[in-house]
Amino acid sequence: MRDDSHDYLSLFLNDIPLLDVRAPVEFSKGAFPAATNLALINNDERHQIGICYKQHGQQAAIDLGNQLVSGEERDKRMQAWQQWWRDNPHGYLYCFRGGLRSQTTQAWLKEAGVDAPLIRGGYKAMRTFLLNQLENRIAAQHFEILCGRTGCAKTRVIAAQPNAIDLEGIAHHRGSAFGRRPGGQPSQIDFENTLSIDLLKAHAANHHTVLLEDESKLIGRCHLPFSLQDRIKSQPRIVINETLASRVQVTLEDYVVGPLQEYRQHFGEQQALQQLGEELLAAMDRIRRRLGGLRHQQLRQVLEEALAVQAINGDTELHREWIHTLLADYYDPMYDYMLSRRHGEIVFEGSRDEVMAFLNERNASQPH
Repeated sequence: MRDDSHDYLSLFLNDIPLLDVRAPVEFSKGAFPAATNLALINNDERHQIGICYKQHGQQAAIDLGNQLVSGEERDKRMQAWQQWWRDNPHGYLYCFRGGLRSQTTQAWLKEAGVDAPLIRGGYKAMRTFLLNQLENRIAAQHFEILCGRTGCAKTRVIAAQPNAIDLEGIAHHRGSAFGRRPGGQPSQIDFENTLSIDLLKAHAANHHTVLLEDESKLIGRCHLPFSLQDRIKSQPRIVINETLASRVQVTLEDYVVGPLQEYRQHFGEQQALQQLGEELLAAMDRIRRRLGGLRHQQLRQVLEEALAVQAINGDTELHREWIHTLLADYYDPMYDYMLSRRHGEIVFEGSRDEVMAFLNERNASQPH
């Protein structure tokens, strides 16, 4: 049998599969990218056991747990764990502190002939490790910040670079009032855990510089660590300059055409456009106060007309009108103000193609 582990760094760098036996309510608040939740006790059982523990002590709570998870229920959970272990023979299991729940699961699996090592200290120790490493890596890592007005396709450049971390990808959000995506966002804890792991992987890959997109303090509802916000403001910058027409095209692709494909996957063909339209209109309403009543009303009407035409024949051209106005009159002034508060030197500035060529040439010259 493999030993129980407290080598958290190796677990995260190698994406080792993790079996999380905490209750679903605990898992939903925060977990790790490689974790699967197959609980020893469900939410209701956890609640009952907690009350029993407070009123009658630990042994009574253990006895109640054994009573609740017995017979057919125990068999079902055992089957799920055994199947997970067949699929992930190099995995580890954990609970909150590496205590009774993971030890119980380990013992039951042992009875069934499965040697399942657990993670010492459990979720709490791994979370503490990642939080500490997150601050350490933010402080020590050299960053470059990719800047550019809305529609410059910064995210596409980020996706093409081996030394980049996609903050918007981690947050599952495009970073503006119109940036919501189907499936929602991760919890703040999940966002921080994934960011910490990505920074650890960048360090392990010997990336001297990590490329980040210029972001404000919030990506949707995910909050960037204060230390990272400070670094983004002061680190060297690479600036993309694109024409307004080019940025309208990219915005159309990223906020209308692309999201429609995502909504089709989540809601099916019939509901996709309706869901997209509702989200775009809700986004327009979220910035009503900043736009002003009249301009909001005008842009909303154009958006409604564009959605109506799209519903009839699939044509997306009318969307260009509201996108053009929104970029020129709303997003560009806001971005220019944000850029004025950045202090890092500009190491390169050019079109998206020129920036890509610069980054690719520089990466090709780096030692591997």
